[in-house]
Amino acid sequence: MRVGLCVKKLGMSRLFNEEGQHVPVSVLRLESCSVVRRFERDKDGFDALQLGFGDIKEKRLNKPQRGAFAKSKQTPRARLRQFRVSERGLLDVGTAIDVHHFVVGQYVDISGITIGKGFAGAMKRHNFGGGRASHGVSVSHRAHGSTGQCQDPGKVFKGKKMAGHMGASRVTHHNLKVVKVDSANGLIFVHGAVPGPKGSYLDIRDAYKKPLPDDAPWPAGLHGQEQEEEQEQEQEQEQATEQATEQVKDEQATESAPEQEAQGAEERTQEHETTPPAQTGQTEKAEQTGDDVQAESAPEASTDKPQKE
Repeated sequence: MRVGLCVKKLGMSRLFNEEGQHVPVSVLRLESCSVVRRFERDKDGFDALQLGFGDIKEKRLNKPQRGAFAKSKQTPRARLRQFRVSERGLLDVGTAIDVHHFVVGQYVDISGITIGKGFAGAMKRHNFGGGRASHGVSVSHRAHGSTGQCQDPGKVFKGKKMAGHMGASRVTHHNLKVVKVDSANGLIFVHGAVPGPKGSYLDIRDAYKKPLPDDAPWPAGLHGQEQEEEQEQEQEQEQATEQATEQVKDEQATESAPEQEAQGAEERTQEHETTPPAQTGQTEKAEQTGDDVQAESAPEASTDKPQKE
């Protein structure tokens, strides 16, 4: 089980998928996030992480908060959230987490405080049908009607659906799909509506009823990890392109070698054909005369030698 995050609701927008269909999304922003405290089963009896979100001036904290941040040697945070994790999901204090902790296509559970509606009637609060708009009804068009029985039991049972305070309660929406993750701006786009007004803070964690995707980072999406992965992918792509270009060059060289040989042979034959016959005869005569001169000079050289007495 991985750690969750605390995000700020910016509002709703829409995106278009590959098929051209528009998808309503809730835009959530993750502010600076880091691990402030770590709970371990051996010491505390359970495994959990306390995360801090957002920056705040130290003068705005009280003494106990200042002491807690000074003890952990961490920068002050505006909000603190605690999430239960498994033993494998524990992180070191000071570890920074980024929005790519969640991946596209993943399902998440989001918890938050709903918008307060004040005192609401039964029709708005519990979707009652109300009385007839005319004929036999007076003053009780939106009344909830009878709430109990007779003298026995003589009371209204607890939990009866009646008028009362509506909203401003903690609610969890399950199985919301992540449509897009913008790491540059720290934004998460979730399909559908989430509880709370604009500017409220929500807790987002992995869906309890859905399996975790294989490409989800474990134990968390650490800050800077995505950039390293992108650099590695770019290097791999560059190496692949270099290998492909070298292979293409080798193939071209092997293919052009017989063509070059054939061209050289053709050029030689063309040169031989283009040489005139007169030149060939003159060259042959010159060769013959050269041979005769050598033959005549040979005996003369022998006669010039002195004879022995």
